[in-house]
Amino acid sequence: MKRDIYKELLNWRSSTYRKPLILRGARQTGKTYILRELGKCEYRHCHYFNFEQDPRLGSLFTGALSPDRIIRDLALYGGNEIHRSEDLVIFDEIQACNDALNALKYFQEQANEYHIAAAGSLLGVSMSQPKSFPVGKVDFLDLHPMTFYEFLDAVGQSSYRTYLEGIDRIAPLPDALHHELIGLLRRYYYVGGMPEVVLRHSADSSGADCRSVQRAILDSYSLDFAKHAPASDIPKLSLVWESLPSQLARENKKFLFSLAKEGARAREYENALTWLVNAGLIHRCSLVTTPRPPLKAHADGASFKVYSCDVGLLGALARVPPDAVHSDLSILTEYQGAFVENHIAQHLAAMTDGPLHYWKNVGRDAEVDFLLQHGSEILPIEAKSGINVRAKSLAFYLAKYDPSLAVRTSLRNLKIDGRVLNIPLYAFQSLPRFLALAAL
Repeated sequence: MKRDIYKELLNWRSSTYRKPLILRGARQTGKTYILRELGKCEYRHCHYFNFEQDPRLGSLFTGALSPDRIIRDLALYGGNEIHRSEDLVIFDEIQACNDALNALKYFQEQANEYHIAAAGSLLGVSMSQPKSFPVGKVDFLDLHPMTFYEFLDAVGQSSYRTYLEGIDRIAPLPDALHHELIGLLRRYYYVGGMPEVVLRHSADSSGADCRSVQRAILDSYSLDFAKHAPASDIPKLSLVWESLPSQLARENKKFLFSLAKEGARAREYENALTWLVNAGLIHRCSLVTTPRPPLKAHADGASFKVYSCDVGLLGALARVPPDAVHSDLSILTEYQGAFVENHIAQHLAAMTDGPLHYWKNVGRDAEVDFLLQHGSEILPIEAKSGINVRAKSLAFYLAKYDPSLAVRTSLRNLKIDGRVLNIPLYAFQSLPRFLALAAL
């Protein structure tokens, strides 16, 4: 499938300052596919080594980590000569071999003419362990589930993506196109962005097969809990993960450990939550009460919301029925905006590759769903599930902090109301472009 990250991979390949690449991302986001596609299309030959499928590979990285010796042994073991600069070498699930991870340092220092790309589903977990790591010696890219625009490409609706990306002024879209895009968005909220699920949906739009694939992905995550997490955290991981729908079903979506298990305390479950973040399965959105840059410096680590890495998996966890994809707009308002907020969190994470934040003024009971650092300014983002967009909190924020612009994303059409930029939910991925247009 066509993925936007491919352009970044091409930039990495041609960069004068190229280092060994680490491609991070949750399991089943398509890391292996996109790297092998790069190897097939852009290199003379692609050499693929998977440390989970073949644990014996680790023995080739014991002792002195000499790049020339490692390449010689890999070529012998794989049965194909590895050419400098002309071939791509892929180390998949590299977190299963810490010595291979450390070897990337020596490839950068001693043999950077080799093009080495590593991937791993639990790299974030592995990198959080107290082991040596090639700090400063590797390049990083993050692969997220497919965005809505990538979904349009995958289901044969690239013309709509081209149309959205070509908008050159802030003005309402024709009603016919607006409502058609809402229908496609409804499909995306059910299917989500996991490539295998999207592929099944593009072949059969009934939706029933999507849920079986999503359940299989969720089962693979549970197996990861059992296989890779500390034994004491395994039950807690499952409880936190399974609680996501109920966490987001509440009007106040602040994460409550007691919803995972009655009587649970933060200190008992914090490690499990951090494991899920490092595995790329959830996004943590921290409270900020003083919206000044940098946001991270003003975040309250004890108060946060949690979103799934993929809106489709959230629906599978919540057991939204398959026929919802063909129903009315109810899927957009279920769970009091849970799908909408998760959609925005998912796309903000893909856009910024950074932590997420929201704002709340406790004394006035005012809350804004997300904050975006745009240059030296902090912009509030309000996410609404329907067309009724009255938001006292956003008005309060505007009066208190006087930003040049606020963003509201909903089912309403594209337009500017005073200082509020209204972006349709289906076009939120064009936020940077719309912000530039609004500044003209």
